[in-house]
Amino acid sequence: MTHATLERGINALREQIDAPVAAFFNSCVNCGICAEACLFYTESGNPVYTPIHKLEPMRRLWEQEYTLVGRIRKMLGLSKAITDEELREWEELVYDGCSLCGRCSMVCPVGNDITYMLRKMREGMAASGNAPEGLIGATTRAVKLGSPMGVKVVALQAQAKHVKNDTGLEIPFDKEGADYMVLLSSMEIINYPEYLAAIARILDQAGKSWTVSTEAFEATNAGIQIGVSDIARELVSRVVAAAEKLKVKTIVSPECGHAYTAIRWEGPNLIGRPFAFKVRHIVEVLDELRKEGLLKTEGLEEDHLTFHDPCQLVRRGGVVDQPRNLLKMVSQNFSEMEDCGQMNWCCGAGGGVSANERADELRSKAFLRKKSQLDKLNVDTIVTACANCRIQLEEGLEEHEMEIPVVGLTEMIADHLVVKEQSEGGT
Repeated sequence: MTHATLERGINALREQIDAPVAAFFNSCVNCGICAEACLFYTESGNPVYTPIHKLEPMRRLWEQEYTLVGRIRKMLGLSKAITDEELREWEELVYDGCSLCGRCSMVCPVGNDITYMLRKMREGMAASGNAPEGLIGATTRAVKLGSPMGVKVVALQAQAKHVKNDTGLEIPFDKEGADYMVLLSSMEIINYPEYLAAIARILDQAGKSWTVSTEAFEATNAGIQIGVSDIARELVSRVVAAAEKLKVKTIVSPECGHAYTAIRWEGPNLIGRPFAFKVRHIVEVLDELRKEGLLKTEGLEEDHLTFHDPCQLVRRGGVVDQPRNLLKMVSQNFSEMEDCGQMNWCCGAGGGVSANERADELRSKAFLRKKSQLDKLNVDTIVTACANCRIQLEEGLEEHEMEIPVVGLTEMIADHLVVKEQSEGGT
């Protein structure tokens, strides 16, 4: 790392120390409670994964430049300057050992939003060149190709043809004035093509108009994950421009936690103005259709089910009751995991960890926390509402030889839909 690059990284860290970050550092009592809320700490036993410790370079910069005691200590040589070696060392803690799940923020006794601080920390790390190659590649592909996994619109259109052959339903592209503009994640397009078919069947039954934009179909925001606001803003702006061009009423975020956070909660702040449309997660849309009596299902799952709560959905988005409302429609044997809902444990793959090959061993170890939850239940099937979680669950279960299928909530609802002709002829 050159001196100029190091200085750029330190300047970026300095710029991220806003009023909330300064207040959080000032109020931290170093109690360590956040450690027990972090699966990377609990499963590794290594204190370096204590959430507040991951912020040490930025904390020291804050102390040295914004506190009287810190400035004096720096003058006397009692507080060491941040070095490029230190930033390289901290890169693994900030990216590999943190999924930005937010559980640490939930338990902080003084109310510090540690997740917010870690995202600020990633801004400085990325600016100094200290970011994982996997995330750099995903971000580059997202900017150049529109998808972090390199999925192009022709691949989506090919999948739409399969949906037409299987269901008889057209996937409407670039339709103006639709009720919904549906976003997809690359993981769904590649790994779970049944998701798009489920959407088509559900919205057809509900009588809702919808569309997919060929100019902005990707929901995943690699800029949020790597910590570069300019890129995050660019990716959100593409989606906003497409939605405004098509004059849609609502953008529907797919079964992807960080995509939901990026477009719904971060989006307006990134572009600097309110949206002219609503943003809803697909689970929120399904629950709204349920309330309106437009989601008609039949039959109940006989398997013993549980639900894995995606972190961004429940902790950052507050979508807790909706998936359970939907599961009641199709399940007769459902059990909650220990520490469910807002305090559910992360799967270990969020925040770009799954895109970072270097973190694979640590990610696998972090999955032991989820395994311990499942070991207590003896369930037949796991339901979730995030494709990234689903992949991590499938890989972790396979590694531990646990033969438990994982299904998406949207497709489970679609599998229980009343045949449309029956619905129209009923009461």
